[in-house]
Amino acid sequence: MSDKSKILIYGAEWCAFCHMAMHYLDDKKISYKYIDIDTDPKYAQEAVEKSNQRGIPVIDLDGDIIIGFDRPKIDASLKAHQLV
Repeated sequence: MSDKSKILIYGAEWCAFCHMAMHYLDDKKISYKYIDIDTDPKYAQEAVEKSNQRGIPVIDLDGDIIIGFDRPKIDASLKAHQLV
C-alpha cells in the first residue's frame, strides 16, 4: 500500500462483520488500521461523523466511506485506489 493511501476500520471486538472485513483485507495482504470504537468515545463519534449513521464497521478507504462489510464496494474502492 502506498504511503498516501490509508485504510481505517472503525469497529468493535464484539462485531462479527468488523472481523470479516479485517480478515478479508488480511487475505488480500492489504494493510489497514483498526480503531476500536469501544476504547474511546471520540472514535465512535468520528465513525458517526464520517458515515452519518451509527452502525459498524465503518471503513474509510482513502476517503471512500463504506458502511458494513460490503465486498463489492470494498473491491471497487481498492481497484479505484490501485491497491489490488
